[in-house]
Amino acid sequence: MLNTDNIIRNFPILTRVINGKKLVYLDNAATSQKPFSVVEAISSYYLNNNANVHRGVHTLSDESTTIFETSKIKIAKFFGAKNNELIFVRNTTEAINGVAYGWGEQNINSDDVILVSILDHHSNIVVWQELCKRKKARLIFVGITSDGKFDVNDFDAKLKKFAGKIKLVVFPHVSNALGSTIDLKIIVKKVRATEKVRVVEKTLRSKNIVSKSSGSKSDFKFDSKIRILVDGAQSAPHMKINFDNLDVDFFAFSGHKMLGPMGIGGLLVREELLITNEMRPWLFGGGMIAEVHESHTIFNDNLSERFVAGTPDVASVAGLAVACEYLENLGMENVLIHDHGLVQYALSELEKNKNVEIVGPKDETRTGSVSFIFKGVHAHDVAQVLDSEGIAVRSGHHCTMPLHTSQKWIATTRASFQVYNSKADIDALTDGLKKVAKIFL
Repeated sequence: MLNTDNIIRNFPILTRVINGKKLVYLDNAATSQKPFSVVEAISSYYLNNNANVHRGVHTLSDESTTIFETSKIKIAKFFGAKNNELIFVRNTTEAINGVAYGWGEQNINSDDVILVSILDHHSNIVVWQELCKRKKARLIFVGITSDGKFDVNDFDAKLKKFAGKIKLVVFPHVSNALGSTIDLKIIVKKVRATEKVRVVEKTLRSKNIVSKSSGSKSDFKFDSKIRILVDGAQSAPHMKINFDNLDVDFFAFSGHKMLGPMGIGGLLVREELLITNEMRPWLFGGGMIAEVHESHTIFNDNLSERFVAGTPDVASVAGLAVACEYLENLGMENVLIHDHGLVQYALSELEKNKNVEIVGPKDETRTGSVSFIFKGVHAHDVAQVLDSEGIAVRSGHHCTMPLHTSQKWIATTRASFQVYNSKADIDALTDGLKKVAKIFL
């Protein structure tokens, strides 16, 4: 596991004392803390380089543009994506909305089907509910297994039942509520195998089946591929992502969950969708244009720059680039090993408490967090008692109310981990739960 004693020194906030106790921060799935280097990058930008990017001919503008562009290259590389496949947004939620408006409005029609998972965060449910209302499409949910994993058998059944109607499949890479990790290779392979590909007009012509002058476009309509959107908010902080190898169309992430600043995130879009204009800008204004005329506008030739409407958050982009560098220096393989070690230790220690019922997987596929029910005590009360001991956890539905409702859970308590957490933090958690029992039981 990682050397947390050294890592903690990089996070000044972790020296805080809460209610007379040393802070134990276990709410990382909601947002992570930031190393000093990230804060310094943001501060340095505003103190030394602040100016608007692009088209300025003065020194500060040149410096700001360089910081923005070099940071973007670093972030795209961290995710194994091409530079023009990265579109900056505020967070995962905005990225998902971007897909709904930039892709869904043009490609989802009446009676089309969007597949989501009951594991999904509200951001990956409500957006599609609203799109389906506007387009008269259908939102279909894939269930989970008894141990809280994505139900592959149910997924197979839904793929078969709605074959030919499914236009989009969306799911979380890692569940924010249960830590369930979905095997992307398996799911993507199943989706791609169900795609019905008819012979395109070009192939027909090459075989002299039709002439170039015959028929209209409607005569050669063929099924487009099912598009795949992955909510990577909970996977990006813990594991290596290589977008260009995933064979998915969209990947959304938030910077603030992976040691970066709040207010910056990314949407990775497969280059082909940008080139063909299948994925279109959904916000409009300055910065994204090449020419503006009274009758029309010509957008920026740069595929991802045409999605930047207005002034970007350069300081946060710089901070996110430094966060990526920080994680890269630790090694994402080491980060994942450290995370899995904490998860397994937390599971083993919490299971010793007869009042605790763990929800979700208990094997090595669980990533990032452990959620549980303290029998006879509401999750908010559990969290409040833990806070009195300086321990920060999250309680409630974790923006997964459909999941909680389906399992008849009133609320759950979630402890989630980052690179600065240690087994000692989990020991503090288990000790804190003893106080819960003393007060309520």
